[in-house]
Amino acid sequence: MNRLRGAAGFLKDALTRFFIVWIILASVVAYLRPATFDALGGLIVPALAAIMFAMGMSLRARDFGRVFSAPAEIAAGICAQYAAMPLLGFLLALVFDAPPLVAAGIVLVGSCPGGTASNVITYLARGDLALSVTLTAVSTLLCPLLLPALAYVYAGKWIDVPVAGLFTSAFQIVLLPVLLGLACARLLGKRNERILPLLPAAASAGIMLVVATIVALNRESLKTVGAAALLAVALHNILGLGLGYAVARRLGFEESRCRTISIEVGMQNSGLAAALSHAHFGHLAALPAALFSVWHNISGGALAWFWGSEKGGRP
Repeated sequence: MNRLRGAAGFLKDALTRFFIVWIILASVVAYLRPATFDALGGLIVPALAAIMFAMGMSLRARDFGRVFSAPAEIAAGICAQYAAMPLLGFLLALVFDAPPLVAAGIVLVGSCPGGTASNVITYLARGDLALSVTLTAVSTLLCPLLLPALAYVYAGKWIDVPVAGLFTSAFQIVLLPVLLGLACARLLGKRNERILPLLPAAASAGIMLVVATIVALNRESLKTVGAAALLAVALHNILGLGLGYAVARRLGFEESRCRTISIEVGMQNSGLAAALSHAHFGHLAALPAALFSVWHNISGGALAWFWGSEKGGRP
């Protein structure tokens, strides 16, 4: 039994600590051998729903209570995320003259809430972890209302946006699983504490599955639009990180909270963008989300290293 627990602990640590390595390896395998993953397209939405359920199980009532203890920081982070990132995505799609479905995918990435990876990066970057968790939770709960509206406003230039369908999907994939996760955690009580350490590894495995499947489905498209899409996605992320930090610094927030808002604005729930794009617009529209998932973990890791090191300075 001890050996089994030790093996499980090793696997959990390997999945979470070297998450970006596994995502890159899975993407490479998916590109070289697409048949390994391209039959798994039907699992993208269920996998994302399971990740959101895990997120709900890890949340606590106090995470939402912080809205009242740090209202300025919460408002700044949410406004910067939902105002800036969709607009940046729209402008970058115009600048790069992206194909309609790719352009819609870029906008959809920008219209998504923050992802759980931002919480890990915030911790490593010596940010305010409590604020990060609250921003992720609040932006996620707002997602079913804001994402369809933003997609309609910005992506509507290129494609017909099924607002009602996006709302329904966002509710089913995001809000409902999160609420069920919260309810499950409450029912389990202290027993939930035994499950919590396993949730990051499960979420990591789910994201790897989603990204690898999208890469496999877009193998041929990557040869033609991959480089331009990756550059647009990288700029989207970098500009979001910079804008989030600049807004927070301008408002006079302390350094740890500036870092947190920067990370929350720049790191999107790309898994959700991939699932919604794939479900409503096809696998090509999900390509920017897959690229974003790989890139923002690289840039986020680099930023965490800089801020977490002596060179970056302590908050």
